[in-house]
Amino acid sequence: MEIKPLHAWDVSPGEAIRIQITLAGNVQTSGEISHPLLVAGVDVAVDRFRKTGTASVVVLSFPDLKVVETRIHRGPVTFPYIPGLLSFREIPLLVKAFEQVTLIPDIVLVDGQGIAHPRRMGLATHLGLMLDVPTIGCAKSRLCGVFAEPCLDSGSFSPLLDDAGETIGAAVRTRKNIKPIFISPGHQISLDQSIFWTLQCCGKYRLPEPTRQAHIAAKSSLISA
Repeated sequence: MEIKPLHAWDVSPGEAIRIQITLAGNVQTSGEISHPLLVAGVDVAVDRFRKTGTASVVVLSFPDLKVVETRIHRGPVTFPYIPGLLSFREIPLLVKAFEQVTLIPDIVLVDGQGIAHPRRMGLATHLGLMLDVPTIGCAKSRLCGVFAEPCLDSGSFSPLLDDAGETIGAAVRTRKNIKPIFISPGHQISLDQSIFWTLQCCGKYRLPEPTRQAHIAAKSSLISA
């Protein structure tokens, strides 16, 4: 799979922030997807003691959500852990995994933020610009913004708002009575579509199946390393 080389990765935190601000102007938060055949999930597991990480890309067929391709890459983690700069820590590993992918997904679900980010440049958004593929941020926790708890029913959601009252994502209840996940557009997709396709990728677990399978693959590979 081809990856767009947007910038260098060996940068300081200050330079990383400047890169995010520059790239944010290229993000597309519109677009509809019809009849996807392949969806992918991505995740990165980090061994803080060895300072290494394992990136996984798992491609599933849609709508049956069966795993059809799994790609793993292990490597050093060189960028420090700084909230809001996760992409500079994880994307260098994910790029190496995506370069091995032969089945090009129609949608990529990312275990991380999309535009629900202080500079609108979360992991899913940054990755989407590099892949030139629609991406969705499917985060387990909130990085920024405020929200009201959605109804307890599966599929209910409430908007995630920034300090100015702009909608940057949604708190989405993927299973009844289970705490919500935080969905936001990454790139080339609208919020409504992000919510819709995330719910279509959910089964009997809180996390959508693509990111759940990617998490399993990354953790399993990290443990066996």
